[in-house]
Amino acid sequence: MSRIGKLPIDVPAGVTITVGESEITVEGPKGKLVVPHLSDVTVAVEDGQAKVTRKDDERIARAQHGLQRALLNNAVTGVTEGFEKKLEVNGVGFRVEGGGQEIKMALGFSHPVTYKAREGVQLEVNKMEITVKGIDKQTVGQTAAEIRALKKPEPYKGKGIKYADEVILRKAGKAGK
Repeated sequence: MSRIGKLPIDVPAGVTITVGESEITVEGPKGKLVVPHLSDVTVAVEDGQAKVTRKDDERIARAQHGLQRALLNNAVTGVTEGFEKKLEVNGVGFRVEGGGQEIKMALGFSHPVTYKAREGVQLEVNKMEITVKGIDKQTVGQTAAEIRALKKPEPYKGKGIKYADEVILRKAGKAGK
């Protein structure tokens, strides 16, 4: 039995889960998300809880059991609380401005870099910190990863864009004579 899959999902008040043949719709105060309904598991919503059970003990069913529960739990969390990732920009002469759907950055290139966010993701800029917010965990994480990839942190001075909780292992520079 999957350790993750067997845990019930608490459905808070104001959240409705509609189970269809090929997709599961989760609606809440922050919006609506659609999760694919995997073939070898069933989802039952009763008494304020959603439970995921597998149809048999085949390998694919065991694999989908925990996955379906995690996707559904992330959707419930997203429509109630939302997700956010924080990025820090470090470097002399680096600047970040804008917000909403688009930010402009000076990252040491010969040209300014403009990043336009995907649908359903909000960008907030506070000095040298970028906050990516949204209800879909995957989209928020992908957007944060794309922004980080514009200028990855380097190990000598730590210049670049890094996650707020990321630790950059520093290397020693050239040895003097």
